[in-house]
Amino acid sequence: MALRLAEVEPREYEYLITPTGNELPEMFEHWKRLALQFGKPLTVLTCGKSLQRLIADMRMIPNFRARWCTRILKIEVAEQYLCAIAPAVSYVGLRADEEEREGMYGVIADVEKRYPLREWGWKLADVLNYLECKGVKIPARTDCAWCFFQRIGEWWNLWKDYPEIFRQAEEIELEVGHTFRTPGKDSWPTALKDMRQKFEGGSRPKHAGQLGILEERDGMCRACTL
Repeated sequence: MALRLAEVEPREYEYLITPTGNELPEMFEHWKRLALQFGKPLTVLTCGKSLQRLIADMRMIPNFRARWCTRILKIEVAEQYLCAIAPAVSYVGLRADEEEREGMYGVIADVEKRYPLREWGWKLADVLNYLECKGVKIPARTDCAWCFFQRIGEWWNLWKDYPEIFRQAEEIELEVGHTFRTPGKDSWPTALKDMRQKFEGGSRPKHAGQLGILEERDGMCRACTL
């Protein structure tokens, strides 16, 4: 959206990102490449703490009932910034085939919300074609490394590609006394240390190594994705 918007409506834009500090290395590299394409640095909005720090302070891992991670690390910091710079226009990158979604924050005084992809009628195929033409490759995972929404295959990918980051999540579970995964969600172990033992024993979940961010997933945090 941002790249195309600069082509069809050239003006001085500010590009905002709300990292949680728990993204994988390729996501940080992706942001660096985008800044080069935009020709200006990205504005980084944070609450001053990473996801890991907040978990330690709150002694609580986010879950589907208490999804405070998105609220504190993304929604609130974006709302505060937009309030501070109002009047302004906020451009939201939701597509024409995402009619049910409105964006990650509500009405803010003197901040107009626009949905350029919807104005252009762009759906997923249009976005993918445009990104290919611009030479933009989206990382396989743009969400946090540790998310209660992610599938077993994504945990397997993390264990295989980033074993130290996987181990950090294990340690957090032991320290806090809770798990990232919802108990009883499936037949796989809930605790990451037990899941790692399954992986080390040769168990490989379906679609392991094949999941990517452009796959549609119910419940996925849209503030964390494209």
